[in-house]
This record gives sequence, structure tokens and C-alpha cells, in this order.
Amino acid sequence: MQTELNKVVINALEDLKGKDIVELDVRELSDVTDALVIVTGTSNRHVKSLANNVVEDGKEHDFRPIGVEGMESGEWVLVDYGDLVVHVMLETTRAFYELEKLWSTEPAGRKNNPTESP
Repeated sequence: MQTELNKVVINALEDLKGKDIVELDVRELSDVTDALVIVTGTSNRHVKSLANNVVEDGKEHDFRPIGVEGMESGEWVLVDYGDLVVHVMLETTRAFYELEKLWSTEPAGRKNNPTESP
């Protein structure tokens, strides 16, 4: 799933040497967002710079985030565009929360076929 916003975000992260960029399509797992982009920064300053570059490049292409959280500490910055949520994390934070693993697991009680009876 590669939208124009996704391309802008990925380019902004690559421009500042974001590490281990992962795009996840979560449309089947979430009613709140369609996609996640997860990237690792090498330091607090790098995390903040990556997130800021995403916001600035997005604005240049007329994409404005709904919100940005975590810029104070720079351990984990979340840039929320609604249909796309960007997670910029330190390596230790990313390893601890394992978002890729979390979002690859189907929630308990959710069925592949919604017409099946329990």
C-alpha cells in the first residue's frame, strides 16, 4: 500500500538516514488507521530530526499531521496523519515494544470470516 503520503514520509526518513524503515498495512487489524511506518533513529536528536523532517516534508506536499507526540524526550515520536501513523523510535525503545510483532498478530476474538457464527 503505497500512497503519496507514504512516499513523502519514506523519502523524508531516508533523507536523514533513518534505520530499518518498515511499512505495515494494518487495515484488517485496525479501525483507526490504515498503515504504520516504523523507523529507528540512532540518538534522541536523530529521532527528533527524523520526525521533524517528516512533518516539514509533509507540509511541503500539503499533508498536515493531526498530532505529534514525544518530541520532548525523543525516545519515541509519533506523527499521526490519521490514515498513516509514523513511529520514530530509539533502537532500545523499538526492541522493547516490538510494534512489528504486535501489529502482525490478529486480535483475540477477531475472525477471518465475519459471517461465521461463534
